[in-house]
Amino acid sequence: MESNGEFDRTQCNGSIPPSLGNCSKLRELGAGYNNLSGAIDGTHITNLGDLVTLDLGWNSFSGKIPASIGQLKKLEELHLAYNNMSGELPSALSNCTNLITIDLKSNHFSGKLTKVNFSNLPNLRILDLWLNNFTGEVPESIYSCSNLIALRLSSNNLHGQLSSRIGNLKYLSFLSLGKNNFTNITNALQILKSSKNLTTLLMGHNFMGEILSHDETIDGFGNLQFLDIQGCNFSGRIPVWISRATNLQMLVLCDNRLTGPIPGWITSLSNLFYMDVSSNNLTGEIPSTLMEMPMLKSTDNATHLDSTVFELPVYNGPALQYRVFTSFPAVLNLSNNSFTGVIPAQIGQLKVLAVLDFSFNKLSGQIPQSVCDLTNLQVLDLSSNNLTGTIPAALNRLHYLSAFNISNNDLEGPIPPGGQFDTFQNSSFNENPKLCGSMLTHKCDSASIPPLSTKTRHKKGLFVIAFGVFFGGIAVLLLLGRFIVLIRINGITTRDRRENNGDVEATSFYSSSEQTLVVMRMPQGKTEENKLKFADILKATNNFDKENIIGCGGYGLVYKAELPDGSKLAIKKLNGDMCLMEREFSAEVDALSMAQHDNLVPLWGYCIQGNSRFLVYSYMENGSLDDWLHNRYDDASSFLDWPTRLKIAKGASLGLSYIHDVCKPQIVHRDIKSSNILLDKEFKAYVADFGLARLILPDRTHVTTELVGTMGYIPPEYGQAWVATLRGDMYSFGVVLLELLTGRRPVTVLSTSKELVPWVLQMRSEGKQTEVLDPTLRGRGYEEQMLKVLETACKCVDNNQFRRPAISDVVSSLASVEADP
Repeated sequence: MESNGEFDRTQCNGSIPPSLGNCSKLRELGAGYNNLSGAIDGTHITNLGDLVTLDLGWNSFSGKIPASIGQLKKLEELHLAYNNMSGELPSALSNCTNLITIDLKSNHFSGKLTKVNFSNLPNLRILDLWLNNFTGEVPESIYSCSNLIALRLSSNNLHGQLSSRIGNLKYLSFLSLGKNNFTNITNALQILKSSKNLTTLLMGHNFMGEILSHDETIDGFGNLQFLDIQGCNFSGRIPVWISRATNLQMLVLCDNRLTGPIPGWITSLSNLFYMDVSSNNLTGEIPSTLMEMPMLKSTDNATHLDSTVFELPVYNGPALQYRVFTSFPAVLNLSNNSFTGVIPAQIGQLKVLAVLDFSFNKLSGQIPQSVCDLTNLQVLDLSSNNLTGTIPAALNRLHYLSAFNISNNDLEGPIPPGGQFDTFQNSSFNENPKLCGSMLTHKCDSASIPPLSTKTRHKKGLFVIAFGVFFGGIAVLLLLGRFIVLIRINGITTRDRRENNGDVEATSFYSSSEQTLVVMRMPQGKTEENKLKFADILKATNNFDKENIIGCGGYGLVYKAELPDGSKLAIKKLNGDMCLMEREFSAEVDALSMAQHDNLVPLWGYCIQGNSRFLVYSYMENGSLDDWLHNRYDDASSFLDWPTRLKIAKGASLGLSYIHDVCKPQIVHRDIKSSNILLDKEFKAYVADFGLARLILPDRTHVTTELVGTMGYIPPEYGQAWVATLRGDMYSFGVVLLELLTGRRPVTVLSTSKELVPWVLQMRSEGKQTEVLDPTLRGRGYEEQMLKVLETACKCVDNNQFRRPAISDVVSSLASVEADP
């Protein structure tokens, strides 16, 4: 008897075969994420009377939804998202009375929604019609779906006012109405305040030109966590009723015409970590109370943020989507207003901030030294103000800073050398005529350059002595010459590269080294060498632009680089201050590059450019296991099935086995986690970041806990002595296995929830081990296999390190589990 037809991500193409209509007992048809095309033939669907799930999303289907879909009386899940389908919704859809989810987003559907009688769908919980061409008003029948928890109608051509009947949706938690033509914001707020379970309210780009209501009677948003009313051209002030949304975590009011100051009550929103009020007409000074926002001051506070999962993913542009609130970066964006006065010195308290944008205001005074304390900062934009004084030299210690702009001010003195400042373009410093630097037309004289600290002079002295001893007079020539970047490649097939790769615009601190050669060695057996300029790497990463960042961690940022011939690389930019001296660094990378295995991310080489160190790896098309398990897509077709998860577990264990048992000397990974297991386009697993601890100076391992592990993966014995061991790696790998089995993160953000390992061990001790398995994997015939892997995982996370199995035992245990049910 046939019950499931799963063809997700099998690269199928063509149309749905007519023979599928013969599978009359089929309950689930999953063919998402393929290349299927053509119209959906209604005659084939007619015979699938037992179908419960129909998932054809992420294909290239065209045409209308056939009216015969109404004959699927048992249908509960309908997923047709991300196709090219069009036309009106058939009224027969009302006959699918068991529907729980309707997901039609990102198609070309049109017409009025009133053709469907939603009151016939009492079980409907999720209705997602984002990015279509629907017109008319929201049908009243939708408000009869009393079990609805998520309703997304954004990016259509709907109009009218919200109906008071929306109050019937007692369980509604997620409401997205953005980019339509709705009117009467005051009426909408008065109605929505009765939706007590509402956590996400996205209404931007509606209510054009209205006054944002200050009605004192508006309240009831006590559970609201995300409010977005951007781009409405609202006038008025920031209303006080927002202060009553005491659980608010994200507030987006940008692109309006709001006036007045930032209200003092803003700090009463104790959970707020994302605030964007850019592009308004706000005035006054930046209030010092803003520097007291609890969630931006301490990561300890941030751990108490609600880890609520969005009922539907929230999209930020075409490429980014978020499943949980805490995936968003911490943001304070006050740009494009009329703020005056100085940047408060207390800004350095906001240590959680990732994005700080005060650009296009009327701020004066100096850049506070305390900005250098914002060690998590990725974006700093202070451009187009009236700032004076010098650039704080310690800004070059902000190792995650990937976007920086201070142009159009009145700053003076030298641009700090080293660190991320080696990657910023000239445009970051434009229109500051008193600034000087090696890349600017205005060079610094000796009087402009601040003296080196004693510590720095000491380090420089040791460096010169070392080179004097080992290289004598040759070292002087090497220091005066350009650094030669060596990339050692064994066993990689590379295409011929053009000799002339073009120049990168001379706006980078690297511009003086554009002609530095990266020597690409051909595969074994060939002696010819290809030549690549470092400028090509700059061009491939757009001068290490933040848009090309694909990962970050305790060691530094990772950038995607696409070379002119179409090949892709991953460039890891290490923090140079933490790394070994050049000679030792080169020797260690040479040793690590010899570690070659089918399940290790190939390390093709390295580059030393000034104070920066770069590692060059293969690029993995499918990102990390963490992406796929915890923050990927929104529907059933996107989860990893059990055979794929088992394949990943086996592959990762083989990679770990190689560095533990084959490499001489053995390599202790120190940071095994799901984000360090990368996946190629075939979902083959590769262990990443092995051996990086070797490249770090011994006294720098205190910089971040990620250098000795990541929370949730750190074995208990590491709390007694920070000495990484092979047994410690086994504990971390056991946690990864538990992630694969349960679909859960090792550590939850809610402090009241148990961490993954103790929860699994407790459930297992109570004989409830089946209940820990990922609900999306249950009932598919793989439970016996999963329980076998669970036993192996539990042995790996044994509190007694001496009872944990060696990696060779784990490899054997996983190999004994067959992929077929």
